[in-house]
Amino acid sequence: MSPTPIVTLHLSAALCAAAIGPLALWTRLGRTVRPRWHRVLGYGWLGCMVSTALSALFIRSHDLPNVGGFSLLHLLVPLTGVGLYRAITAARRGDIVQHRRTMQGIYVGACLVAGLFTLLPSRYLGRLVWGQWLGWL
Repeated sequence: MSPTPIVTLHLSAALCAAAIGPLALWTRLGRTVRPRWHRVLGYGWLGCMVSTALSALFIRSHDLPNVGGFSLLHLLVPLTGVGLYRAITAARRGDIVQHRRTMQGIYVGACLVAGLFTLLPSRYLGRLVWGQWLGWL
């Protein structure tokens, strides 16, 4: 069981986003604020999230209830896109509180919660990680 190129792209972009997210948030914490690093990491995170969302459109699942290969998880794609758009427009108009809330919500929802659901033993990535790589199943 080896991942397809689109799954590899999706997984790579998602893992990069999961790693970059806390760093981007960290640059705005504490006494030393690092706006340049925050912006650079933020754009990197944005690119990873866009890549993750777009590649998800090409991953079809017939294990879950679906319509034309699209499952309920695919609803996260437009939700993520709208959230990213709202966060960027909030930052551009100077509404930092809305920008922060939206970005934190996207990180928790799209990176952490969705990431944990993909690791369920019944899912492809869960079988790959728990079964083939770690040998626990």
